[in-house]
Amino acid sequence: MAASTATRGRERLGIASSAPKRREPDRPSRIRIWLRRRRVLLRPAGVAMLGLLVVGGIGYAIWRANPAGMARRWTEGYASFGSGLGLTIQEVAIEGRRNTPIEFIRSALGVNRGDPLLGFSLDGARERLETIAWVQRAHVERHLPGRIVIRLEERQPFAIWQHQGRFAIIDREGKTVATDGLDQFGPLPLVVGAGADRHAAPLYDLIARQPELAERTQALVRINDRRWNLRLHSGTDILLPEGAERAAIERIGELHREARLLDRPLAAIDMRMPDRLVLRTTPQRPDPPAEPQRPNPTIRRDRG
Repeated sequence: MAASTATRGRERLGIASSAPKRREPDRPSRIRIWLRRRRVLLRPAGVAMLGLLVVGGIGYAIWRANPAGMARRWTEGYASFGSGLGLTIQEVAIEGRRNTPIEFIRSALGVNRGDPLLGFSLDGARERLETIAWVQRAHVERHLPGRIVIRLEERQPFAIWQHQGRFAIIDREGKTVATDGLDQFGPLPLVVGAGADRHAAPLYDLIARQPELAERTQALVRINDRRWNLRLHSGTDILLPEGAERAAIERIGELHREARLLDRPLAAIDMRMPDRLVLRTTPQRPDPPAEPQRPNPTIRRDRG
């Protein structure tokens, strides 16, 4: 299959031909002869539109008479009639793709050049596209005489989630979008633990309002899927209270501006109790004991 090409934000998906190109019949169709005699709608798109209106009216009458038995045959006949008028898929254009693998899109569409344009299911294609991890929403349109247009709304990488020794890129809703090539998305916050993928975004937004804290924070650690610890680059852990993260983070910002709290050599800042702040200092390593001085050995020489 041909590689996709991009022009002005729109990509053209390379699609293979479903069958060898058929020769045009020497004699024009009856519809074209009828139109030429009456000098109306000589353009192919106009012929197609008129034919669709005629067939659509006939099909609706048949469907009203026997909806259960004619549904599938009507769909197949409608697609075949469109193919006879030249309404076949010749191009697939994609807009909004940045991280979604192109081969996933091609597999979800499952079309070849020359397939009936009217037989292509827009809803089916949209549903298959939205099963791709990167795709949040997909919009699929059919443009006469032979183009399919795909517009993607992709999920945005938000953070790296670490859980049970594995790493994954997630969006703000906690949806995993990638598990390899993590370094290609630039610096992202690290969130750790079960439930961190689903609950990290609101906490991250609170921390971002305190620049001094944000620049010192290395990871957001979810504890028992109930509350949070903040691990700083210095090794200090800030133990946040469950359900009162906003007040605790604002207090941390105030204390740092007043007393440079975040720059102190602390093992932990425990904020879980509402009426007190507990600081745990980093234990200092004792100086190694001095080695005892050994007396220099005296060398005696016997005089003979």
